[in-house]
Amino acid sequence: MDNLEILAKALEYMEQHLEEDIRAEDIAGICYCSKSTLEKLFRFVNHISVRDYLIRRRMTKAARALVECPDSSILEVALQFGYSSHEAFTRAFRQIWNCSPSEYRMKDRTLELFPRLYTPLESGDVYMKNRRNFDISELYDLFQNRKHCYFVCCDIKSLIPINEISHQAGDLAILKSMQRMEDAAGGDDVVFRIGGDEFALLTASEDEEYAEKTARSILAHNGECIEYEGQKIPLNLYCTVFRAGEKTMRYNELFTGLHTALQESKE
Repeated sequence: MDNLEILAKALEYMEQHLEEDIRAEDIAGICYCSKSTLEKLFRFVNHISVRDYLIRRRMTKAARALVECPDSSILEVALQFGYSSHEAFTRAFRQIWNCSPSEYRMKDRTLELFPRLYTPLESGDVYMKNRRNFDISELYDLFQNRKHCYFVCCDIKSLIPINEISHQAGDLAILKSMQRMEDAAGGDDVVFRIGGDEFALLTASEDEEYAEKTARSILAHNGECIEYEGQKIPLNLYCTVFRAGEKTMRYNELFTGLHTALQESKE
């Protein structure tokens, strides 16, 4: 099994067992490699540990469950994702979402803060050029239904210096960026993550001016600071408007188009 096959199998196994108590040793076993090999490979390619990835995926799925299953108690959601108490679940949830589960549920909308990572097996894929991409294929039907609608794409300016302060500060910058987009979004718009520090807002509108107005609303917050352990850190975004066009695009083509639009906005 080569390195890409190990990564693909590991990600698939984790996704299928997010609600179970799995550890890196279990994942390495089904990949027929050592735990140290898996950890080194996973961190090298995805810039995150296996454990941290599992926590982020669980909390992303748990956030969706909180909104989509309003009749379930917070403890029931906690138990579903392997937490034995309300308190332990709340601590883990707050580390990722910067709010409690009950506060998140009150928003009545969910963000795809950490979609599953994507490891295709074709070496020519866009993944090989940009090694940390996210699988947003579960939204593809929505993309097709809105193929005439506009995207608003955003990218954090200078995330590396924020991560150098602390990776937790970087995680906070990512969350706050998506929250800025969510605040600017209309009721039927959808915000999701497409890269390490890259995001997209799919509008429900075919009006370019609506998308441009949304982009301006997001950019109006450039220069505002996030606060991490008493330190104020300016947070600025690139922002551009993109529409896929008339034809039905394959998933990889759409993904590449979103990233290309962002790159061109920086030139």
